[in-house]
Amino acid sequence: MAMWNPWRGCHKYSEGCKYCYIHKGDSKRNIDTNLIVRTDKFDVPIVKNKSGEYKIKAGQIVFLCFSTDFLIEEADSWRQECWAMIKERSDLHFIFLTKRIERFMKCIPEDWRDGYDNVTVGCTIENQDKADYLLSLFSTLPIKHKNIICQPLIEKVDIEKYLNKVELVVVGGESDKNARPLNYDWVLDIRGQCVRKNVHFEFRQCGSHFIKEGKEYNLDVKKLCKQARKANINC
Repeated sequence: MAMWNPWRGCHKYSEGCKYCYIHKGDSKRNIDTNLIVRTDKFDVPIVKNKSGEYKIKAGQIVFLCFSTDFLIEEADSWRQECWAMIKERSDLHFIFLTKRIERFMKCIPEDWRDGYDNVTVGCTIENQDKADYLLSLFSTLPIKHKNIICQPLIEKVDIEKYLNKVELVVVGGESDKNARPLNYDWVLDIRGQCVRKNVHFEFRQCGSHFIKEGKEYNLDVKKLCKQARKANINC
């Protein structure tokens, strides 16, 4: 597993961004998250060692732009260089998530056709309005590997009709002292939708405020992922 952040910075874009951990962390360090800048790690996938071998070894998963958005407008002039590196490193598998899936067709390389074999795209939604708008677009796009990310999930959603050709659905709650609660019933409902459509499901994170069987729990941020794993409902 490797991380690749060719640029940093992002803008709050939807209701799911309200308590974004990137913005909160940057604020503590007096960093302007809204300033999008190219990083000194821009060419990480193709950097070689003294022996002329790639530093990132073949066969790894590379998480791309997990502290920003790969489709953000300010990166339009840099993205084609990234696609070229992704194509060069066909021995790696790249995963990126986006809240801006409506920009996808404007951001792909000329030789994309029906998608690169080594790229997975995750479309992020948080409520039914975003699900209906973004996933209806997502379902039509030429992408070989598709994931749906329901995180932070802030209400019950029905995504079953959008699950064709989706490989994985991830569900998670919101992390903040003022976070909107995550109801476990919503999680189980999405799991049921995935089971019916034979799609992999992962419960990745509880919410800071978590409702189960009518009772609300206030959870430590550091334990949100651990508590989700304890549910043992991934499939």
